[in-house]
This record gives sequence, C-alpha cells and structure tokens, in this order.
Amino acid sequence: MDRLYAAAFAALTFTLSTTATAGETPAPADAKVYFIDLNDGDKVSSPIDIRFGIEGMQIVPAGTEQEYSGHHHLLIDTTLDGASLDVPIPADEQHIHFGSGQKEARVELSPGEHTLQLVLGDLNHIPHNPPVISERITITVE
Repeated sequence: MDRLYAAAFAALTFTLSTTATAGETPAPADAKVYFIDLNDGDKVSSPIDIRFGIEGMQIVPAGTEQEYSGHHHLLIDTTLDGASLDVPIPADEQHIHFGSGQKEARVELSPGEHTLQLVLGDLNHIPHNPPVISERITITVE
C-alpha cells in the first residue's frame, strides 16, 4: 500500500512540475508517449531495440506543421524540466532525436544502469504544452 501512495505522490509531483512550463505548441491533455515492450527494471543486452508508442497525437517528421503532432526524442540518463521545456531539445548523446518520424530505434548502451524517457517535440524540437513525456524508466544493461 505504501508503494501505491508513493507512486501516486510521484505522479502528482511529476504532473505539477511538468505542466508549469512548456513550449507554445498545444497538446491534448490526454496525449501520452510510452515504451512498447520495455519496462522499468528490465535487464537487457546492448544493442537495445526500443519501440515508441503514442496516444492522442500523430508522429510526423520534424519541421512538419500539423496540429497535435510531433516527433520522438529519447532521453538517456538525463531529464528535462523547468526552462528546458521552453527551448529546443538539445541533440547529443543523451538527447537522441528521431526527426524523420521514426517509431523505433536500436540503441547502444554501456553495461550498467541507465534511465530512459521519451519526450515528444514539436516541429522545432520544443516540448508541447502540456509536455508529452513518458514515465522515466531504469534499465540494466548486462
């Protein structure tokens, strides 16, 4: 029961912290992104095949101006919050862009524990308002 309360508190805290700021492109309140076939606590081998799920919005290539659409970004061992939700998501080893509208990827990760999170970016790589962000999961690469 304590885990249920802790999960509810974490979800509420996450919701309050991420809805306070975001880019200008609107997203439906019920839109979500998530990992398909990859869960918190999974033990995997590298390279990892990751499939991205989405509900309530459409996936389109970066630069495409279309209502309720965007493209995936994979965050590895990092997070976005506060003012970083108002600017383009960086492109580096921790912020992987899928600007061609990809819905899956093969990712190389070093052995050990890693966190993964999906963020939907608008035509300019800026998170939507409210942000469409997955649960942050932790995996172990063996």
